[in-house]
Amino acid sequence: MIDIKYIREKPEEVKEKIKKREMDLDSVVDEILSVDAQKREQMGKVEAMKAEQNTASKQIPQIKKSGGDVSEIMAKMKELVSLIKQGDAVIGELEEKQKTLLLSLPNLPDDDVCAGGKDKNEPVRYFGEKPIFDFPMKNHVELCEDLGIIDYKRGAKIAGAGSWLYRGWGSRLEWALLNFFINEHIKDGFEFILPPHMLGYQCGYVAGQFPKFTEEVYWIENPTSDDKKFMLPTAETALVNIHRDEIIPTEELPKKYIAYTPCYRREAGSYRSEERGMVRGHQFNKVEMVQYTEDDKSDVAFEELVDKAESLVRQLGLHYRLSKLAAGDCSFSMARTYDIEVWIPSMEIYKEVSSASNARSYQARRGNIRYRGADKKLHFAHTLNASGLATSRVIPAIVEQYQNADGTVTVPEVLRPYMGIDIIKK
Repeated sequence: MIDIKYIREKPEEVKEKIKKREMDLDSVVDEILSVDAQKREQMGKVEAMKAEQNTASKQIPQIKKSGGDVSEIMAKMKELVSLIKQGDAVIGELEEKQKTLLLSLPNLPDDDVCAGGKDKNEPVRYFGEKPIFDFPMKNHVELCEDLGIIDYKRGAKIAGAGSWLYRGWGSRLEWALLNFFINEHIKDGFEFILPPHMLGYQCGYVAGQFPKFTEEVYWIENPTSDDKKFMLPTAETALVNIHRDEIIPTEELPKKYIAYTPCYRREAGSYRSEERGMVRGHQFNKVEMVQYTEDDKSDVAFEELVDKAESLVRQLGLHYRLSKLAAGDCSFSMARTYDIEVWIPSMEIYKEVSSASNARSYQARRGNIRYRGADKKLHFAHTLNASGLATSRVIPAIVEQYQNADGTVTVPEVLRPYMGIDIIKK
């Protein structure tokens, strides 16, 4: 969440930055400040009463010692105890109200992030050239079905629309990608984590997905108890909670984690033609990178994550572009995001396979994740994440960009040691 001190000091700046996201939350910011003023005023009154209580407490033994009557002062003490209790209750209510309001504010976009929505995203650079075919090109659905590597019909029969089955060399290709990604990250010093897939509410809260987006995940309830969990929509949700309520030793920063998990997403609405096949689904596999850093080191970490994700796509030999997202297209918790988007020839569009984002201290404030800086003071850590990578769009890009005239697909060179073949054919 956003630091209340920052909102107090620069409310108009906060409002303008939120407007860059195409959101108008001026009234919420004003209400936060109003509640904050009420809370601070009430705290002042309670502190004054507690000081009076302390003074009276010191006077009682002296009055008793001199043989005086303490009945009046005891009555005053009793009244103060009641008033303080009432005052603390009011403060508690105001704090809860302020917290609820703060949670409704998205992260503030970085100064260099442009205002607007998806149409304002800016391509930063391109890698490679769009493939040109001298034969009738097939789309990835046709290719995968012809080669028998993806079974869409039976996947939908088992689990409904937006589901598929990997088969044979399709399964091997998926597994090769995941192993390639994991091995590359381990080489770069990331610790490999296999987290739980069912998470408690607090995980979604810290990640910034809750309370605003509670309906976008799959919930699981135990019929024999009050236990309720949700299926992780991304491994980031688990990884940014590893150090919740901890003070991380500064010498251990940055913390670098990767995790492989399936991701479970509720996708509203019908599937558009450009989202056929594996381009959008309720469950897909992804390797996720997360870093915890000192507050002045997160810009360097962000560039590292972008470069690592790009490196994977480059090694696969896929044509892609890197795009800097406008404020309105960045997710709720993120201050900046770069998307790596692969070219899908049959659709003639770029599709995101990795989002690299910097949450700054937004998630750490929610999770009370801190470190002690060189100034000996406690600071909130910065958290960052990037997909490295999601496979459900990498495979369509591979089979389309690497397709051959005879209907076979050439295996990218970096994947051949994992698959043991050069060509995927019937």
